[in-house]
Amino acid sequence: MAQMLHDDCPGCAAPDLAFAQHDHAHCAHDALARAEALIAARGLRLTPVRRRTLEILLEAHRAMGAYDMLTRLAAEGFGNQPPVAYRALDFLEEQGLAHRIRRLNAFTACMHPGEAHAPAFLICRACDTVAEAPATPVLAALTKAARHSGFVIERSNIEALGLCHTCQEAAA
Repeated sequence: MAQMLHDDCPGCAAPDLAFAQHDHAHCAHDALARAEALIAARGLRLTPVRRRTLEILLEAHRAMGAYDMLTRLAAEGFGNQPPVAYRALDFLEEQGLAHRIRRLNAFTACMHPGEAHAPAFLICRACDTVAEAPATPVLAALTKAARHSGFVIERSNIEALGLCHTCQEAAA
């Protein structure tokens, strides 16, 4: 199972451990607690469907498409119309609780809710596991290159495709 990088989870601080085994229940519980506090502080509501959507995203460090999410939500009685999933995912993304992984046309839970950060997404092409890694140095270089060209970056989404350690070993 992939590891998302965050400071308070043992073993999560080093980018080279991004796909190492870890206490997933701890990091999922921690991210959910931080998300709930953030939403409450903003005076918003984490409705039952929004909360369940976030919980589902936190179940594994994999990206999930909106229709896969809809299938899960419908099976749990939250409705089977596409807006159910899309509205919940849009809310989570707008509030910084989820990220859209464009390469996969899917979403993944943010492991740093409420923190200003610029992640890069490491996507295993074999198992679709997604790790959120710090991208500050990459964004600094990109911003400098853009500025040199007279361009101002308003938004970026850095995604790298490759193989996690487990899939490299399986392929060997």
